[in-house]
Amino acid sequence: MYFETFSQIKKQLRQLDKWLETAAEYATTKKFEPSVYLTLRLAPDQFAFARQVQTACDTAKLAASRLTGKEAPSHPDNETNVEELRSRVRSVLAYLDGFSEKDFAGAATRTVTQPRWEGKVMTGANYFLEHAIPNFYFHLTTAYAILRHAGVPLGKRDFLGTLTLT
Repeated sequence: MYFETFSQIKKQLRQLDKWLETAAEYATTKKFEPSVYLTLRLAPDQFAFARQVQTACDTAKLAASRLTGKEAPSHPDNETNVEELRSRVRSVLAYLDGFSEKDFAGAATRTVTQPRWEGKVMTGANYFLEHAIPNFYFHLTTAYAILRHAGVPLGKRDFLGTLTLT
């Protein structure tokens, strides 16, 4: 289950990279600086676009790290343009490409915690299903919605990517 789900997460990160490319192209066509996107948000109390992308990436890499025990790459959250965000997405994809199915052996019973849980823990299975997957998709979808709200020509097919049809 874990390896297969990370395959889907990687697919969605590749889609995110394409959205960023489309956004940069759209900005160029409309004659404005693509870095404008980085500070956009849908509501005053939510993370800006750059932080949505960063958090989606962090959620994916930290979930893999916490479930396997392999150290995740560090990203300092200092991206200032779309190309730097794309680089971050690609870095996380490269990290996730380094996992095999056997790396996730025992993931369900691992103990997972993080600083903001203040000493509380979850099993790997509960963490993955209740926190990692929903958190990843929350930030991914919000990033998509911000770009759509900004006029970037993206549609449902851009969100889903290529389907495995027979």
